[in-house]
Amino acid sequence: MKSKKSNAKTEKADRASSEDVRSAVRKRYGQLALNSAPCCGGETNTTCCTGIYPNADVISLPSEAIAVSAGCGNPTAIASLKPGMVVVDLGSGGGIDAFLSAKKVGKKGRVYGIDMTPEMINRARRTAKENGYDNVEFRLGEIEHMPLDAGVADVVISNCVINLSPDKEAVFREAYRVLKPGGKVAISDIVLLSELPDAVREDLGAWSHCVSGAVSEEQYIGAMRKAGFEKIKVEDRVVYSHEQLSGYLRETKLEEDPSLAKIDLSRLVASYRISAVKPKK
Repeated sequence: MKSKKSNAKTEKADRASSEDVRSAVRKRYGQLALNSAPCCGGETNTTCCTGIYPNADVISLPSEAIAVSAGCGNPTAIASLKPGMVVVDLGSGGGIDAFLSAKKVGKKGRVYGIDMTPEMINRARRTAKENGYDNVEFRLGEIEHMPLDAGVADVVISNCVINLSPDKEAVFREAYRVLKPGGKVAISDIVLLSELPDAVREDLGAWSHCVSGAVSEEQYIGAMRKAGFEKIKVEDRVVYSHEQLSGYLRETKLEEDPSLAKIDLSRLVASYRISAVKPKK
């Protein structure tokens, strides 16, 4: 049996590691908010934007939100949103999915965007005000500790964000808490298919670029089930090629790692869309 002193050291190390992760993520997305350089920009197609949203939807959204889009899918496509619903967007960033949801739920509905990056919150709030989105509210907070009352939402969505959290079980517990009985969660996220090379797994830059924090499908769905969700369904998945995953690792220290250049990065991760339901009791 481990001593209390040993356990205390382990817990302290875990907390430090979690805070390092949050700091790296916050720094990266703060820079993204200020620089307007989306993850799908540049010459390499990382599939962040291309083909994810219908053209009609993209055209109808504020360019300020599209410019900082950093998602890996379109959770609204599996969310079954209807007029009058209340939606919570976890890790709302510049607001692309929040604004798209706002159009679907209409004036009688409401959307809450939750993000831990002040620069993203400020940008999203400005975009909402300038474009007349009166039914959208952006709140600063961690998705592991949402600044929302219990049972307020009909649907919780998230786009390539839960993989960034160092405590995914806490995220799903919170999603479950803020949902009404019978409510739905609709998620797009990066899921691990095979073990990542150590150099990638241990790099905080790769974590903030949606790679190192990915867990297996079994772990991901297990966390959802542990939170209480039922009818968990993998709607679809897109397996990433070597070129696509390399694109995600741009602007990290790994970009110039000679050992990584010799490793085949194909079929290590995939973009999943997953839905689940909170039981009606």
